Amino acid sequence: MRIVAKIGTASITDDNGAIDVAAISRLADEVATLRGRGDEVVIVSSGAVAAGVAALGMPSRPADMATIQAVSAVGQSRLVEAYNVEFARHGLVGAQLLVDPFDFVYREQYLHLRQTMKRLLELGVVPVVNENDAIANDELRYGDNDRIAALIANSVGADVLVLLTDMDGVFTADPRRDSTATLIPFVRSDDPLLSISADAGGSGRGSGGMASKLTSARMASWSGIRSVIARASRPGVLAGSAQNELVGTTFEPHTRTLSARKLWIAFAADIAGSIVVDDGARRALTDRPNSLLPAGVVRVEGAFETGHVVRIVDGTGEEFGRGISSMSAGTVTAAVGRRTSELPDGRSHVIHRDDLVIV
Repeated sequence: MRIVAKIGTASITDDNGAIDVAAISRLADEVATLRGRGDEVVIVSSGAVAAGVAALGMPSRPADMATIQAVSAVGQSRLVEAYNVEFARHGLVGAQLLVDPFDFVYREQYLHLRQTMKRLLELGVVPVVNENDAIANDELRYGDNDRIAALIANSVGADVLVLLTDMDGVFTADPRRDSTATLIPFVRSDDPLLSISADAGGSGRGSGGMASKLTSARMASWSGIRSVIARASRPGVLAGSAQNELVGTTFEPHTRTLSARKLWIAFAADIAGSIVVDDGARRALTDRPNSLLPAGVVRVEGAFETGHVVRIVDGTGEEFGRGISSMSAGTVTAAVGRRTSELPDGRSHVIHRDDLVIV
């Protein structure tokens, strides 16, 4: 069995943001148990920024991008060092992999990443994955490592994705504020998943929260992968998740699956604007795989450029799809309602069907 486990900042750092060696030791013990059964494990680990803040003696997480990137570089080396020490107790070898969301978008990059991941697993190595925060072009986005974990699970063909957090799972309400909140043990694939109430709040030391984990669980479900949200400190949480025990909240895999590229389009990409289409275009896009043509566009919203991801909405404002635009907002506006033969530059579509996801 192949397991991808993502652990959040709050679960592997103390209240001061320093690396909690005991927490990493427990995780290494869990990994060793799975490896002893012949299972393969990939760890997606947050905590680099928090560890860097603690190492540099900063009073709080910095706000400016340059400092965040510098601090993450300081913390990343310490984070991986802690993993290597704890893995070595069990005779295991760890490997650092720093990735960017675009590693899942461009096919050549995606194939290189997948090949490296699979070869590491064949060699018996435990990959430790994190976003390459130190040289990221954009600001650290909320929940990136949760989404990256789902994309990693998709790329390596994982059997289960385990999202380890400081909560027991998903509740009917926030148990920190509502004493009547109860744990939701199982979510079926036909549940919208993101309709479950969750806020973006977390510990304050990381960049995620329960909402980002629900997005990750939905991504895993649309990859045909079972996922679990559970407390990191629960004894046997990884083995229990692998054996399909109810150790937290389990999400059923969907019967429809998406490629890593389309998962990124649907759930992980920043949205630059919206394209409003008429009812005929909505039917054409949802009934069968089709590209979005200018004739079905009503108007655009936002100042997006070619290659940006946009929402596709109907006349009521309901979003039903997302895609990578083949035109800028200005070009789409100039082409609204026109037939392909009437376009001066010969472009036949606003969004190609290979770059479009119905959600």
